[in-house]
Amino acid sequence: MSPLGVFLRGLLMGAADIVPGVSGGTMAFITGIYDTLLASIRAVDLEFLRRVLRFDIAGAWAHVNGGFLLALLAGIATSVLSLARLIGWILEHHPVPLWAFFFGLILASALVLLQQVSRWKFTLVCSLLAGTVVALAIALSPTVAFPAGLAGVFLAGFLAICAMILPGISGSFILVLLGMYSVVLTAIRQFDLVFIAVFAFGAGCGLMCFSRLLHWLLHRFHQATMALLTGFLVGSLAVVWPWKRVLLWVPGSDGEPRVAQQQPVLPGDFELYTGQDAQIALCVLLMLVGFATVWLIHARWGDGGDT
Repeated sequence: MSPLGVFLRGLLMGAADIVPGVSGGTMAFITGIYDTLLASIRAVDLEFLRRVLRFDIAGAWAHVNGGFLLALLAGIATSVLSLARLIGWILEHHPVPLWAFFFGLILASALVLLQQVSRWKFTLVCSLLAGTVVALAIALSPTVAFPAGLAGVFLAGFLAICAMILPGISGSFILVLLGMYSVVLTAIRQFDLVFIAVFAFGAGCGLMCFSRLLHWLLHRFHQATMALLTGFLVGSLAVVWPWKRVLLWVPGSDGEPRVAQQQPVLPGDFELYTGQDAQIALCVLLMLVGFATVWLIHARWGDGGDT
């Protein structure tokens, strides 16, 4: 796989991670780099540390597949820095069509993952249903009162990064549910080094632990794990359903009200509750565009080819 191909996959992951409700792990999965990503993260171990301490930088770099990680992180960073403002503007001014696009994208992603399960049986169906129920519970949950202090910051980073590498569950959405999304953004804008360091340490610990667990599950119980991950994607469709009714508002860090809980509704009910145009024709078109985009990406890169 060429560095350019990995960089382009990083662009897709970064674009997905910007929006609460869409997972960069989904993009890693459908572009065929998920196993490589988990293996590279898992390689940051004691052997890697020993090589660094012996100043065997080349050996440490090769041990963690450094070229792959560097190209991927460069793509993610480029996407976040270049698209964050644009997607933020679209979310503020045209949220319904954007969510429609992501709905088509996630639906197609779920179907791609379904193809990874070769023979369905009772245990695999149970895994699929379990993943769906967990994702739905997360999607429909209200914002919780999360513990304050540095311990809470560490735990928020730990949980968010675990979700971020799972297809179908967004790390940024987990921060929204924990009531930490605006807090984290404020800390980053204000360059609060203590907060950022503790959050990053929690994220690093979560990444090291959870990537190992996922790697083990995929190698020991591949079919059941794939069914579970597919369930996560199916359940996450409730997050990206374009037409929602707000059930709960909470004050944000700036004093302005923020959405804390939403419920998916039909387009007609959306117009009734909000007084806004459901834009059905445009949304259906964008759903189809999102669906086609995933199938084209999977057809071109899903085998982890050289591009």
